[in-house]
Amino acid sequence: MYRQNSVDTPQRKEGGSYVIEENESREAKNTCIIFSPNNDRAGILAKTLKIFNDNDVNLVHIESRSSTRGPGYEFFVECDSRSGSLGTAIEQLREECTYLNIISRDYKDNTAAVPWFPRRIRDLDRFANQILSYGSELDSDHPGFTDPVYRARRKYFADLAYNYRHGQPLPRVEYTKEETETWRVIFNNLTELYPTHACKQFNHIFPLLIDNCGYREDNIPQLEDVSNFLKDCTGFTLRPVAGLLSSRDFLAGLAFRVFHSTQYIRHPSKPLYTPEPDVCHELLGHAPLFSDPEFAQFSQEIGLASLGAPDDYIEKLATCFWFTVEFGLCRQGDELKAYGAGLLSSYGELQYCLSDKPEIREFDPEKTGLQKYPITEYQPVYYVADSFEDSKEKMIKYANTIPRPFGVRYNAYTQSVDILDSKPQIANLMNNINLEFSVLQNAFRKLKA
Repeated sequence: MYRQNSVDTPQRKEGGSYVIEENESREAKNTCIIFSPNNDRAGILAKTLKIFNDNDVNLVHIESRSSTRGPGYEFFVECDSRSGSLGTAIEQLREECTYLNIISRDYKDNTAAVPWFPRRIRDLDRFANQILSYGSELDSDHPGFTDPVYRARRKYFADLAYNYRHGQPLPRVEYTKEETETWRVIFNNLTELYPTHACKQFNHIFPLLIDNCGYREDNIPQLEDVSNFLKDCTGFTLRPVAGLLSSRDFLAGLAFRVFHSTQYIRHPSKPLYTPEPDVCHELLGHAPLFSDPEFAQFSQEIGLASLGAPDDYIEKLATCFWFTVEFGLCRQGDELKAYGAGLLSSYGELQYCLSDKPEIREFDPEKTGLQKYPITEYQPVYYVADSFEDSKEKMIKYANTIPRPFGVRYNAYTQSVDILDSKPQIANLMNNINLEFSVLQNAFRKLKA
């Protein structure tokens, strides 16, 4: 994501499916089409796929499942946008279907399309390596740019992330003595401030990470151990990444309760400074609060709001993320406390943000999403939330204003996102919710008795 950092520490089913194996080296600007044929007679898939063949459109991925929008089946196909007459094929396909939706990475050249977004958690593999900067390469002003040993180490970490695929164990790292010493300096400085500067949720969770995940001054925790802890608490998991992702891709991960985390550590010459997110920023700043249910839900709501959203709304959502998950303050009693990762991982800014120097404003997604911010210095403006629950409700309300022709819902059972855009589908969902509500009513009656 855009998660640039500031100075002085880390600121910063039913039915089966069949698949044609993807070529992982292909470009990401393919068009995805979801469609339901107007009948479910034998051979209907072959008939509809013939349309693509007749128009010389190459298909790189196909799936089928029972339709959630009515009787019969629906199909998901990914087409090579550069081949054949895709527009003609789509128009012919419409005549054979009761439902058709287009999702495309190259949607700017197709006004009928929705920006591509992952539908299943394994789809995160498709953009996890499309980083914007850093990874194994460093900018000329990076503290480690002229250090060949550090650069080789960064390549090692980048290779771990590049080779990771969903479902594999997270790569374990044997950190060097120098890397552990850098961690020690940061860990000891920050843990002095947490009791007085961090929010109560953070201070409740941090001792649990010490007990369960190896958080110590002489040990850098492993992503696998922290990820397993988070999963037990809220279903959030970590995924290794080599560098900064685009805002759209990073936020999409949050929709699946996946946080893309670096594993490398900053250069030892400046232990209280990093120009990009490192393992200290991720594990000290971000990870603890992902085990809090309300904070986890709030973070996921930002991710869900981003799926299929236009570019201008992605920018606004990314800005809301910046002023909350990265640099947010919350009101607890008569005091302000820090909950943003860029603050909780920065010894200098954690003190600064609670001083009388910055401007404090109330969190309002519509206004916050328009606020400009610096990425190489302390923030002149911070936004304060009354509670994570209040912020979540505001974010859900704001998400409803995003122009997209469907709703989305995360299905925790299948770790997939349901596109809600048909009456039968929504009616089935409402029936399921009614059943769950009946269970709650019955349990409540038993408590009263």
